[in-house]
Amino acid sequence: MLALYGHPFSSYTQKVLIALYENGTPFEFRMLGPDTPQHAAEWQRRWPLSKFPLLVDGERDVAETSIIIEYLQMRHPGPVRLLPVDPMEALDVRFMDRFFDLHVMTPVQHAVGGALTGDATKRAEALAHATGKLELAYAWLERHLAGKAWTCGDEFTLADCAAAPSLFYADWTHRIADQYPLLRAYRARLLARPSFARAVEEARQFRPLFPLGAPDRD
Repeated sequence: MLALYGHPFSSYTQKVLIALYENGTPFEFRMLGPDTPQHAAEWQRRWPLSKFPLLVDGERDVAETSIIIEYLQMRHPGPVRLLPVDPMEALDVRFMDRFFDLHVMTPVQHAVGGALTGDATKRAEALAHATGKLELAYAWLERHLAGKAWTCGDEFTLADCAAAPSLFYADWTHRIADQYPLLRAYRARLLARPSFARAVEEARQFRPLFPLGAPDRD
């Protein structure tokens, strides 16, 4: 039985949960938090860098979300292939996966980090920085998504696993404006995807933890 250490409100945990739910892969979820201290020691023993999520498959520990999802495809494949067979198509998917992690989720985390300091100036500066970065990402994505159902075409892939939580929290951090209708529609399709809808619902109780203030929507 696979085991996944993480937290349901974590964007990167959700990224892996989407991949698991897409293929109906059996696993045990080991939540990390104040209410489940029994999981922390084993998680830190296995991965001293103390980053989550972490996938455990027998004696093998797999860290980093993109690697985890590729590992699942290799060792525990299901009906939904999240990385294409064609090498160039796979490269496009990997690029978009990195785009969402680095150019959408990273600015969001920067804004969240500023808010967590409790310092009003740092909060405002971090949010302003994130807003500028996200606007650039939104504009690029609006052009990129033209004619596409999902990030890389007609098939749901690893890149969409990355996009779903990234855009979910990005829109909370800096609202995707009406001038980006393709991006707004894409985010809505992601929210309607059963795998992500399940992850969102499982994390709903933790919304008060969002330091920028979770909006009353989604």
